[in-house]
Amino acid sequence: MNSLFSDHVAALQPYVPGEQARLPNLLKLNTNENPWGPSLRVLEAMRAAISDDLRLYPDHQALGLRRAIARRHDMDVDQVFVGNGSDEILAHVFSAFFLRSGRPLWLPDISYGFYPTWCRLYGVPAHPMALADDFSVQVADYVREVEVEPCGILLANPNAPTGLALGLDDIARIAAARPDSTVVIDEAYVDFGAESAASLIADFRNLLVVHTLSKSRSLAGLRVGYALGQPDLIAGLVRIKDSFNSYPLDRVALAGAQAAIEDEAWFERTCQALIAAREQLALDLQALGFECLPSKANFIFAFHPHHRAADIAAGLRDQGILVRHFSTPRIDRFLRITVGTPEQCARLCKALGVVLAR
Repeated sequence: MNSLFSDHVAALQPYVPGEQARLPNLLKLNTNENPWGPSLRVLEAMRAAISDDLRLYPDHQALGLRRAIARRHDMDVDQVFVGNGSDEILAHVFSAFFLRSGRPLWLPDISYGFYPTWCRLYGVPAHPMALADDFSVQVADYVREVEVEPCGILLANPNAPTGLALGLDDIARIAAARPDSTVVIDEAYVDFGAESAASLIADFRNLLVVHTLSKSRSLAGLRVGYALGQPDLIAGLVRIKDSFNSYPLDRVALAGAQAAIEDEAWFERTCQALIAAREQLALDLQALGFECLPSKANFIFAFHPHHRAADIAAGLRDQGILVRHFSTPRIDRFLRITVGTPEQCARLCKALGVVLAR
């Protein structure tokens, strides 16, 4: 390590994203990108934003975008925070809410791989809570009496990489049991069949809900996310943002994101198309002998009882198809497969037939 680095750099273990390969005729089903592109209104708004005005700073309050988000969720604008992707927002969450005298952060032992990375970066003690044998969140673990209250609770819902979702009653039960802890619900995949906890925010001052435009609005390349909560929580995030980067979203991103939020028809149509493709893919995978968890996300978590997941992933890669395999204990037999278009899913299943026959 370079001797000029800060003291903590050597000990960091950065998050490793899914492979971004450059293969001919590549079918990329490993990073949960939406196969249906963004709304045409988004592209038109972004083109219009590319003008001489780029010489000017963007609106550091992002009022147009925040108002659109507030209207969609029937909230006030001071209940909305926006940032450069939900990952940046979650990083601000760690800084704003989880650095509390060494109190632990409760989170599932199997979840989004960036959470432990942020714990190491910010020095937040992680307290993993084991998922049940069926990979569901054991709500009783989060509401029990303890001597040391957690600084917060962080739940991806639907969870990644399992695709399983908690109901609103369970989320409300957790938030009610931990009034001195910030309960953060990361809803990156919620639009594909789960219920958003945004409807609970009025009842819980400690509840923060985080969304991204990367998945259901097909804007992974734009890097826009938002958080919803009561005004005092949002004010805390604003203090962190304005101490870090007052202008996280550029003029083009603000225009595109606002258009995406406002084009409800495109959003509904593409979400329903993806849900239909997911359900058909699950049936097709089961016909090939896979066992699939019931997903509420834009991916399926599946394993084959007679084939190693790593071997299947390697065989698919040889045919120009990428899926995600994790070597983590308990889930190393699973593949996380992003749902593509019906044509892409058919190509995947045809390739799987070849791989499984070897």
